[in-house]
Amino acid sequence: MKPPRTSPIQRQADEVKSAVRYGWQVLLTSGPGQISFWFIALLIGIAAGFAALFFRKGISWLQETLYGTEDVRLIHSFAETLPWYLILIIPICGGLVVGLILNRFTPDGKVRSVADVIAGAALKDGRVEVKEGLASAAASLITLGSGGSTGREGPVVHLAAVISTWVSDRLKADGITGRDLLGCAVAAAVSASFNAPIAGALFALEVVLRHFAVHSFAPIVIASAAGTVINRLEFGDVTEFTLMEEGSLAFYVELPAFLLLGLVSGLVAVLMMRAIFWADDLGSFVRRRTGIPRFLRPAIAGAMLGAIAIYFPHIIGVGYETTSAALTGSLLLHEAIVFCILKVIAVAITMAGRMGGGVFSPSLMIGALLGLAFGQIATSIFPDVSGSETLYALAGMGAVAAAVLGAPISTTLIVFELTGDWQTGLAVMVAVSLSTALSSRLVDRSFFLTQLERANIHLAAGPQAYLLAMFRVANVMRPPDDPRAAPEDAIWEAIEEGYWIERNATLEAAMPVFERTNRQFLPVVTMGEEGKPPQIHGALFQVDALRAYNRALAATAAEEHS
Repeated sequence: MKPPRTSPIQRQADEVKSAVRYGWQVLLTSGPGQISFWFIALLIGIAAGFAALFFRKGISWLQETLYGTEDVRLIHSFAETLPWYLILIIPICGGLVVGLILNRFTPDGKVRSVADVIAGAALKDGRVEVKEGLASAAASLITLGSGGSTGREGPVVHLAAVISTWVSDRLKADGITGRDLLGCAVAAAVSASFNAPIAGALFALEVVLRHFAVHSFAPIVIASAAGTVINRLEFGDVTEFTLMEEGSLAFYVELPAFLLLGLVSGLVAVLMMRAIFWADDLGSFVRRRTGIPRFLRPAIAGAMLGAIAIYFPHIIGVGYETTSAALTGSLLLHEAIVFCILKVIAVAITMAGRMGGGVFSPSLMIGALLGLAFGQIATSIFPDVSGSETLYALAGMGAVAAAVLGAPISTTLIVFELTGDWQTGLAVMVAVSLSTALSSRLVDRSFFLTQLERANIHLAAGPQAYLLAMFRVANVMRPPDDPRAAPEDAIWEAIEEGYWIERNATLEAAMPVFERTNRQFLPVVTMGEEGKPPQIHGALFQVDALRAYNRALAATAAEEHS
């Protein structure tokens, strides 16, 4: 008996049903893109979103309590009416509390930041320090609430990373899953902090994970959307800044001015970063020479900030009032220049004083002031062919921030989402591209990667530079009882010639020796006291070191292209 005939439409429908059924099964059972993982990403996004919201509300509450203002967005104007001694005392007291917290809960007295999250993604399977991270969040909250001149995005990103670390540890997540969860938390925190869902997702990929793997995109977007919903439930669907007028651009005539603005913004961004590092080195030098207790360092920085704020309260806190004034063209040329210089100084003092906070919001303020000053000069020289000076402020804001963060894509989108002005994209993109191209050649790509480079963590050059530091010699060497171990007499001969390596060293220290000497192996020892022979633990063979390194490179490439 012949089977019943089916129409072409029926056959096509059956094929579609089978494909959907198969795809659903794959979705339920395969890899980090499975449905259960997406639910975890959603929950992390909600948790990180609430953490960002509570952090922001905590800053507002603390500023209202300490300064007595009813609207923290106008704190600069309100501070002008306060007695000078309050402006001076508040950041000193805040700095003292910050110093005590960090001295008690961190081994080095430093606030954990975005740089530590980037290092955690690259070197620690997506984990960060939990206890130190919570202490850093508290310190940054007090810093921003008591007049510190930094931003809230750095603490919020690290606080979100603490949440994802806790989840990863409970799930015993591997490196890939841990990094994906970290990316979800960071995306949600940035989105909730700035009401910028697109930029939040891209920030996590571009800055923290430093790759755009397809497998991590969906859960990160889900988490970012969750963070945005948390923000909008509290603040509504509003942008952080409101522009007075839409920018107009005479494309072919005015575009060279934005190219020049990009170059100037890149130089200013580098000056800002260098000022922070120089001030930090100077602070450490002074503390060593004077013997000042570590916990007093933030209080001294608070005294310096308070002294400046007596005359220029614009440096207090995140600086959104001054940034808004720049974006609406409400400042005169000399005001924009002076406020820009003072903000750089205030940020350097705050960061060097180990008071806590991030650099993104300050870079937005500095960029907006720089762009406004540039625009006022440009429009006065060429009034017939120039557009709005506020357009220059918008482009400068993005250009400086992108150069500092080393994130041209996500920063450009953050600027658009913060202002809601999508019509001036070409001017912002041109300025951003030039500023990042210039600044990345004068520092190690970004503020965060330069921070890590100063800590001898080499992430800027890519996996080929930092993967060697992940392998300890003790985990790769061949012990003496290994069937392929090096002969004992050959080991002693190499030691007598001065060729050996410590047991706690990494392949980062061993590989240059192999390259320089072309030896087959290096003895792994612990050097004894003077007059006593070293303790031999085994031998590190060059072929084993290269094999471990190649496996790590292959795994990294597979993750980034999956």
